[in-house]
Amino acid sequence: MELHEIRYFLALSETLNFTKAAEACNVSQPALTRAIQKMETELGGLLFSRERNNTQLTELGQLLQPHLAEVVSRTRAAKETASRFLRLDSAQLRLGVMCTIGPVRFVRFLSRFSADNPGVDITLTEAAPGRLCDLLVKGELDAALLAKPDGYASKLRPQPLYTERFVVACSPRHPFARRNVVRMAELDGEPYLARMNCEYNDTLRDICHANGARPLGLFRSEREDWILTMVAAGMGVCFVPEYSNTIPGVISRHVIDPAIRREVCLVTVAGRRWSSPLSAFVRAVRKHRWPDAPMTRDDEAGAEDDMIGTAGVAIVVGGQAMMVAPPAAPDARLAR
Repeated sequence: MELHEIRYFLALSETLNFTKAAEACNVSQPALTRAIQKMETELGGLLFSRERNNTQLTELGQLLQPHLAEVVSRTRAAKETASRFLRLDSAQLRLGVMCTIGPVRFVRFLSRFSADNPGVDITLTEAAPGRLCDLLVKGELDAALLAKPDGYASKLRPQPLYTERFVVACSPRHPFARRNVVRMAELDGEPYLARMNCEYNDTLRDICHANGARPLGLFRSEREDWILTMVAAGMGVCFVPEYSNTIPGVISRHVIDPAIRREVCLVTVAGRRWSSPLSAFVRAVRKHRWPDAPMTRDDEAGAEDDMIGTAGVAIVVGGQAMMVAPPAAPDARLAR
């Protein structure tokens, strides 16, 4: 049976009059009569007893009436849900975020997106890159914010958002805090606190070794906040993406010789149709201006002039070196 036939049945069960039911459904009486007869044939029994000026539901009709009314009600609810979803009203967006992504850059974008699309409810799932990729492929996430040094599977489609460098995090009392930049080789023998979920751990270790640096591993933790809190307490140093630190008392210094960068991407599944909220999200991502890292490769090439000396501090601003007075306290940060 078809949905319009069910509506005809419900109208007739309410009015118990073929003429009034046809008028309510905006069809001719013969068309309504044929639809009822078709339903009775399909169901194998009469739905109405028809006597002159007296139409009544049969026992079968009475039995089916609440079930068919629920079909129409659920259909109406489904259409309304779809309409709200397409209007981005009470629409769900499931977004994965790599656990090493700091909130500093992305939260500003999320705030603007939520203000522009108040009907979109965003659920953030934090996990390691491999887990997020699995959830994407399984359809349990709509998109994910990722950075992977070894690239992405062919099933996934990354859209670059911004790049950020890895910096050395240290306490205000550490000698590195009195410097603008730190050479990779200077990490040799430094007490090191390892962020276990860092996707660049192997890459960073290999680069350290290639440049004659072998930091001394002291602690390892999956908790970013624990590692950074230990850094602030002076227990060691660690590599961290430059926009990830949210712990007070942690000083970040750029690493050179070589500098290490990662590319943060919004990743979706290739070939999979986007929902309305995801389409709106991707459009907003593409329109948003994601600022690049403030220091260029050319800046790093002049690192000799970036070291703090007794006469002052050399800081690159707009491609030109500017001399400023030495910092008054050891926790003075690199000017941006």
